[in-house]
Amino acid sequence: MAQRKPASVVTRIPASVKLFVLDTNVLMHDPTSLFRFEEHDIYIPMATLEELDANKKGMSEVSRNARQASRFLDEIVSATEHDIEHGIELKAHNGGHAGGRLFLQTQAIIGELPARLASGKADNQIIGVVKHLQEAHSKRHVILVSKDINMRIKARALGLAAEDYFNDKVLEDTDLLHTGTLELPTDFWDKHGKGMESWQQSGHTFYRIHGPLCTRMMVNQFVHQDADRPLHAQVMEVSGKTAVLQTTRDYAHQRHNVWGITARNREQNFALNALMNPDIDFVTLLGQAGTGKTLLTLAAGLMQTLEQKTYSEIIMTRVTVPVGEDIGFLPGTEEEKMNPWMGALEDNLDVLNKTDDEAGEWGRAATRDLIRSRIKVKSLNFMRGRTFIKKYLIIDEAQNLTPKQMKTMITRAGPGTKVVVLGNIGQIDTPYLTEGSSGLTYVVDRFKGWSHSGHVTLMRGERSRLADYAAEVL
Repeated sequence: MAQRKPASVVTRIPASVKLFVLDTNVLMHDPTSLFRFEEHDIYIPMATLEELDANKKGMSEVSRNARQASRFLDEIVSATEHDIEHGIELKAHNGGHAGGRLFLQTQAIIGELPARLASGKADNQIIGVVKHLQEAHSKRHVILVSKDINMRIKARALGLAAEDYFNDKVLEDTDLLHTGTLELPTDFWDKHGKGMESWQQSGHTFYRIHGPLCTRMMVNQFVHQDADRPLHAQVMEVSGKTAVLQTTRDYAHQRHNVWGITARNREQNFALNALMNPDIDFVTLLGQAGTGKTLLTLAAGLMQTLEQKTYSEIIMTRVTVPVGEDIGFLPGTEEEKMNPWMGALEDNLDVLNKTDDEAGEWGRAATRDLIRSRIKVKSLNFMRGRTFIKKYLIIDEAQNLTPKQMKTMITRAGPGTKVVVLGNIGQIDTPYLTEGSSGLTYVVDRFKGWSHSGHVTLMRGERSRLADYAAEVL
């Protein structure tokens, strides 16, 4: 049966304006994607609406996003006075950021797909819509946008254009991600030492330097030079070609140990400087397994909670995404349900509890009970609406959080609270999240240069020679 040209994509539109057909997973990943395509048009197939409807029930992040996407679509469609088939202007609904139109599938489209592609499957129905639109509007770029890799492969195999949804990606290349450290060149003092001022204050040496490298520095960035005149310092101020550096405290020395823990390498020392600094409210630590992220964070937390009394208690949470098959429902209270996910906490507390050799078995047992009374394990699922005052909040395995979830967590912080975010962007287990779109990458990039945040990427593993070698060769 001959198909009439769908009126829903009018031919008057310039060929330079692309038509993006959205897969359901794009809307469920980011409901605001409806407004992220600038001057280009977007097309929503009926199969996408059906899948949105099927996924709207539940309390998960995906269900919430499906409901929000449906609300956006309802708001856009309800406000239009024109025929839906001719497209709905998006400019009025998002403050003018999107200049294109929204088209909804208003009639049956039977695209000619290979017989081996099951017609009943929603993915294949969407591919059929893309194929039909491309044939009906040969002068326009019709592009499928999907987070599903296999769907993009199928579309490309049929000669259709397909792309990932890139708008949520903070960086295309995570090698460009801010590391929190800067190595100074060997001629640094020759170029920046002229007219330098230095002074002592609170046990630290300060340097006011002038030179071209200052423009690349950020506040709270750690700089180092390991030549004849070694320098480990933190950038305190930046103004044009002038910067103020403050020497860091040497936590590698036993005299400055943190709950019995000393830094084993340069990056660990920088991390402890950020964790122990009361002026830094937000710390992010990146690094592969065994670099000491959790151990350093807990040691600094215990020191500032039990000895210095800066914080009232430590709250630790993490994303409950399993690496393998899920083990089903767990019995007990919130804390008991979280315990199987907190093996890293128990392992590190064992190490921290053995740092005091003089305490004896009874002393260590008493310390262990005291530590456990000050550490609360919480689930991410119950964080909405909470406010933490004078707490030391640790978010572990943060690479599995979306940017939206990360915002929800960090905005829980009340007066006097420090938030420490830990993770390894090479170990993402959440579907549709990549290194570039992870919430961890998002906050590292957005917080860089803020005067109350610090970031360090830990390079060297300190777990064991076996773990180091495995991380390198496997």
